[in-house]
Amino acid sequence: MKTEKEFHGMNGYVAFFILLAISLASGYGVIVKEWFLLVILLVASSACFIGLTIINPNESSVLVLFGKYKGTLRTNGFYWVNPFFIRRKISLRARNFNSDPIKVNDKVGNPIMIGIVLVWKVEDTFRAAFEVDEYEHFVRVQSEAALRKLAGQYPYDNFEDENANITLRASGEEINTRLEEELKERLDMAGIYVIEARINYIAYASEIAGAMLKRQQATAVVAARSKIVEGAVGMVQMALEQLKNKEIIDMDAEKKAAMVSNLMVVLCSEESARPIVNAGTLHH
Repeated sequence: MKTEKEFHGMNGYVAFFILLAISLASGYGVIVKEWFLLVILLVASSACFIGLTIINPNESSVLVLFGKYKGTLRTNGFYWVNPFFIRRKISLRARNFNSDPIKVNDKVGNPIMIGIVLVWKVEDTFRAAFEVDEYEHFVRVQSEAALRKLAGQYPYDNFEDENANITLRASGEEINTRLEEELKERLDMAGIYVIEARINYIAYASEIAGAMLKRQQATAVVAARSKIVEGAVGMVQMALEQLKNKEIIDMDAEKKAAMVSNLMVVLCSEESARPIVNAGTLHH
């Protein structure tokens, strides 16, 4: 694979004044002296003005002569080059590509919407100009292809794949690092340097978003209930042990069961308990 080579053009100011002097002298010879052979020199010197070119900062010009790559002007300034050169300006500035969210399937087959923001710039002008057709379009297509491939390698979350250490939703830095590596490998052939790549949008697709939300809510409720029951059992155990150790009341198995039942209802209930005052004996 060929790579870029730098071309050094002639100082544009020097070339401009030389061509201007030749053109004026030729024009004077044609008009005053009527030396019509100087017409050719006048036309040629005038045509050479086409070779004057300006390179702005962070800009380049790829030079081709009759189908052969001659080099790239990278240094900003005013230059003169062969007027027969075909010049193609390529920006070296950093650019953003913010993709619209696309629908893909994650590792377990769930449809998700995912988008990417990519910061990139042209590093090798030869490959950008000649190795691919329309390198800007190439960046967009390959970015979406890399995103689809990455999304298919990992689950959205670990609901269905509990052994997954990396998920699209939770493992932000790891996913972004692997996305950058995939993009660098794909865009290297076009001479593109990937500065940064990040997933900027990720969500379940609309057709399953409602069901997945209910599932997440149910999981959260179950987890909260487990903590409540675990705490309630510990509190009941502590209450029974203290009652026994301090000999406040002597309870048989039936009384213990009733007390445990009442305490669990009070501690696990979603509403505040409403005690009933017993004005008679304990069992009536």
